[in-house]
Amino acid sequence: MTASEDLLRALAPQVLGAVVRRFGDFAAAEDAVQEALFAAAVRWPELGVPDNPRGWLIQVAARRMTDQLRAELARRRREAIVVAEQLEEMPAVSEQDDTLVLLFMCCHPALTPSTAVALTLRAVGGLTTAEIANAFLVPEATMAQRISRAKERIRSSGVAFRLPAPDERRARLSAVLHVLYLIFNEGYAASVGEDLQRRDLANEAIRLTRALYHALPHDGEVAGLLALMLLTDARRAARTGPRGELIPLPEQDRALWDQAAIVEGVALITDTLSKGSVGSYQLQAAIAAVHDEARRAEDTDWQEILALYGVLRRISDNPMVELNHAIAAAMVHGPAVGLDLLQAIEGLASHHRLDAVRAHLLEMAGERALAIEHYVRAAGKTTSIPERIYLTTKAAELRDRMG
Repeated sequence: MTASEDLLRALAPQVLGAVVRRFGDFAAAEDAVQEALFAAAVRWPELGVPDNPRGWLIQVAARRMTDQLRAELARRRREAIVVAEQLEEMPAVSEQDDTLVLLFMCCHPALTPSTAVALTLRAVGGLTTAEIANAFLVPEATMAQRISRAKERIRSSGVAFRLPAPDERRARLSAVLHVLYLIFNEGYAASVGEDLQRRDLANEAIRLTRALYHALPHDGEVAGLLALMLLTDARRAARTGPRGELIPLPEQDRALWDQAAIVEGVALITDTLSKGSVGSYQLQAAIAAVHDEARRAEDTDWQEILALYGVLRRISDNPMVELNHAIAAAMVHGPAVGLDLLQAIEGLASHHRLDAVRAHLLEMAGERALAIEHYVRAAGKTTSIPERIYLTTKAAELRDRMG
């Protein structure tokens, strides 16, 4: 990504916020800002970045909105002259950054999580509809309809362009964090397709979460989520081999881990954990920190990880947490204990990861035939090609060892 593209992506939510604040129409403003971003992408490489790029984008988008309003007024033939004169007297560009307001708006309770993800990537992340469609491997027309419906729901909900009142901000913040978490997870471990990782989505999730952290530096869960992303993404370079093949955590070359990201993530989680109440993102970040601080896989403090998962289980009713707790228990107390814990997990029967973990623990226990069966079953359930190849390879290796 070029410096100009980085700048446009960073400015997109600020520009959209300014235009929505001025004109009050989120859907129309979002379209106008996308046109302004496209104009900048075409003109800036040739003519150079203007002295005030944010102001330039706002003015271009505002002119587009003005043109639309004038056309509408002409069609309606009502008060055209008066309104046109008012539109000529546009106020000076405000320096207010509305990124946080946009995040809350895009994560409105009226939207499903998947729709909120798409709208957030478009409105706050500055991604085009084509880029978002490509990230989720759906046709551009399908994604365009999804985003259009999301904007219509925002419009029909009548939500004001402002931060939620303090009494509802906490519940809405949870939705914002969840959407950012979903974006990061899809980037870190793509659910479908040939690539294990979608670096553009992971990077975007980190960028947006960092912006949220700068706006809410004293919120422990915001800091926890940013720390979790940094500590997890730090392993990115070691997670795949030269052909894009999956390399599991114990086999990764830890020299490839991003030490700067680890240092920043550990500092964030250490600071926020010292301030009182602890949430699920903070606990997940603390677990990631234990992994990242181990020089070798065999140095991992599984006792501490197991204790942290014990706390996380008490505050988060999540089958994935139960699954990871079973893995930690197996590493501390042996595979039989982990396998027993897997029997009690509900809600993951169709998920490939349950079979993959069961296969791994059966392999640890020496039950090779059963392990092969579950590796094959897991491979048949995943839609990620690198994961399927990895699981199929594990089954083949076990068969070879059995002779």
